This record gives sequence, C-alpha cells and structure tokens, in this order.
Amino acid sequence: MTTPSSAAVPDPPVPSEQPVPPVSRAGRDLKAAIGVGVVLGTLIITTLLVRKESFLVLMAVAVAIGMWELHVALRNVAVRAPLVPAVLGMVGMTWAAYVHGPAGLVTAWVVTCAVIVLWRGGGRLDGAGGDVLGGIFISTYPPLLVGFAVLLLAAPDGVGRMFVFLITAVCSDIGGYAAGVMLGKHPIAPTISPKKSWEGFAGSVLLCILAGSLTIHFFLEHPWWIGIPLGVTVAIAATIGDLMESLIKRDLGIKDMSNVLPGHGGIMDRLDSLIVVVPIVWAVLSLLAERAVR
Repeated sequence: MTTPSSAAVPDPPVPSEQPVPPVSRAGRDLKAAIGVGVVLGTLIITTLLVRKESFLVLMAVAVAIGMWELHVALRNVAVRAPLVPAVLGMVGMTWAAYVHGPAGLVTAWVVTCAVIVLWRGGGRLDGAGGDVLGGIFISTYPPLLVGFAVLLLAAPDGVGRMFVFLITAVCSDIGGYAAGVMLGKHPIAPTISPKKSWEGFAGSVLLCILAGSLTIHFFLEHPWWIGIPLGVTVAIAATIGDLMESLIKRDLGIKDMSNVLPGHGGIMDRLDSLIVVVPIVWAVLSLLAERAVR
C-alpha cells in the first residue's frame, strides 16, 4: 500500500513562456507603437476631412500636453516654467495665426512672453531668470513653431497643404528608419543620437523628394519639381529636429518626455521633427508654390 508520505509527488507545473512583444531597434514595443500610430493618423485625417477647424482643437490639445511635458522635464534642472500663461498664450497664438496670419502669430507670441515675465516677476526672485527663460522656451517650442501649421491650414487650400506637410514629414521618418536599419554605418552625431546615420539621412532625403513631388502635384496641382527643394529641406529640418530633441533629453537626463503614448513615449517625442519641419514647408509653399501659379 502506498502511503501519502511515500506517494510520488508530481513535478511542479512549468510556467508557460509569456510572449515577448516585438521591439524596435530603439527598444520600443512595435505593436503598441503601430496601434497608437494608427489611432493618431485616423484622428488627424478625420478632423482634416470633416472640418479643418476641428483639427485646430486636436492640435491645440496635443501642443498643450507637449508643453506640460516640457514643464515637468525642466524641473529636473530646477526650472519651474510658468505653465498657465504659456498654455493660454498658445491658445491665443493658434487663434491669432488662423485669423490674422503671420503678424497675428508673432504679436500673440510677444504678448505671451511679456505676460510670462510679469507672471513670474510677481513671485520670489530666487531662480526667477531661469523660470522666465523656461516659460519663454515652452511658449516658443512648440507653440510658435506649430503656429506655422495653423498658417498652412488657414490658406484656401489649407487641407491640401497640411497633407503635403504631414505625408512628407512622415516619409522622412520612414525613409530614415528603413535606410538606417539596412545600411546605416556612419553616425551623424554619435554622442547625441548614435543610431542616426548618414545612410539613414540619404534615405530620408530620397523618400521626402518622392513624397513631396507627388503630394505637391496631386494635392495642390502645382509643378512637381517643387517637391525637390521641399523634400531636401524637410529631410534636413526633420533630422535637426530629432537631434535637438535628443540633445534636450540628454541634458535633462530623461529617455522620453513622458509615457502618454504607449510605444512612442510622450507627445513631444512625436512632435520633435514635425515642429521644426512645418515652418520650412510653409516657407517653401509660400515662396515657390504661390509664385508658380502666378
């Protein structure tokens, strides 16, 4: 007879291996990143096609979150940038740019900076200079630069211009990533962003030229060749924007601006190149495209 003490004890169950989500070269969850990207892309396209003013609301919300991320990140270097006047100023800049054009955008930005000085000047003097500069920084990057997207949208063919901007800017990331992964060997700035290569930059330029030429022709019905200077300048600006954001994060000692977007990081981690690209797109379309139709 087998007693309980002598009975064979079954081996403990082996825990099943949990599937590990695929990660990109940058160490991000690809499934989450793609899912969030699809949702964001759907929101952008829907608001632009349904009513372009609704895109302004979506953009203002995104920029406000990005400003909050910068406000929090600056605390790592003991800078307490005034957030309330900066966000209110961003709303004013968005409205002024849409209604009154470039002059309205610049005027609203100057007023915002003045209010930040007065707002912070009424408190303690210790650290006031750094706080004021921090407030002006988060009122300029990204709100002033994003104001050029508002100028694009305010044009009669504003929706088409926005699609030219967005598609070309996204192609800069796609071309740079694909060429960098397959061919990247020579880093552009190894101490700032070691995975960003000259080969990736070349891929970014080529795909931006292709995207710019096609979107200029089909969305705006302008000469396709305008896509060449547009693509080159967009690729340069996008690369500079990425490096700027990497440098800022290294100085602040953080990897991502926040974790509000799974697989992407923060809003500013997605806006970094876009906000530097959009003034370039506005300038090229204003100088070349408008002249081409005269």
